[in-house]
Amino acid sequence: MSVSFQIEGINVGSGGLFLIAGPCVIESEKHALFMAEVIKGVTRSLNVPFIFKASYDKANRTSIRSFRGPGLVEGLRILKKVKDEVHVPVLTDVHEAKDVPKVAEVADVLQIPAFLCRQTDLVVAAGMTERAVNIKKGQFVSPWDMKHVVEKCRSAGNDRVFVTERGASFGYNNLVVDMRSLAIMRKFGPVVFDATHSVQLPSASADGDHAVSGGQPEFIPLLARAAVAAGVDGVFMEVHDNPKEAKSDGANALESTKLRTVLKELLAVQRAVGESHATP
Repeated sequence: MSVSFQIEGINVGSGGLFLIAGPCVIESEKHALFMAEVIKGVTRSLNVPFIFKASYDKANRTSIRSFRGPGLVEGLRILKKVKDEVHVPVLTDVHEAKDVPKVAEVADVLQIPAFLCRQTDLVVAAGMTERAVNIKKGQFVSPWDMKHVVEKCRSAGNDRVFVTERGASFGYNNLVVDMRSLAIMRKFGPVVFDATHSVQLPSASADGDHAVSGGQPEFIPLLARAAVAAGVDGVFMEVHDNPKEAKSDGANALESTKLRTVLKELLAVQRAVGESHATP
């Protein structure tokens, strides 16, 4: 299904490649502004459209003691400051239908977390806004079943919806990416590949007496290149200046100093694939 639309001047689904990136969670106002500036500097120099991502609340953390973020009110205040001062569109998670109207006042993209992708009321509520909606494919959902999730959003009159692949559960504490899913889901609309959550090892590490997720960030460039070669519309990456000190998902985040190199590789792959398709 050929669907394209714009998010604050960024073309989605029209053949270009855009980036969604930022820290997993808003750690502070200063850090969010800093990361947005750093990523914008890299993407602007490479002419890659950029949407800043950070969550105001991580409501699905494994442990009750894990850092969740600043919460709805403070988180939205910080995201609005990022928009106003760094001049980039912003994306954030929504976990409950009742929060959608408030989040839509600030966020340019409402993201449905993977664990909640089949929550009909939440998806429809997001669809009823005038904002774009990114639905993360659940680790437990087949790519062809995401068609029904997309239809829930469109039933609310919103065609500005795309889906993001972040790997499928492979036994315990592991994820695997089936690259076929990218082509399958692109039949329903634009598709983004989450290169950092796809290398996550859910609840596979220990921090004191509670479980935390591990990761294999060394595979981020490899999987991202494969996804771009498969024809995705965008790439999602959690990017942090100091992953070891990140308050959420640092084990699978891309260190910000490596972003430029990874993006240059992705652009090279995209050009190569485009040239091969153009060759008779």
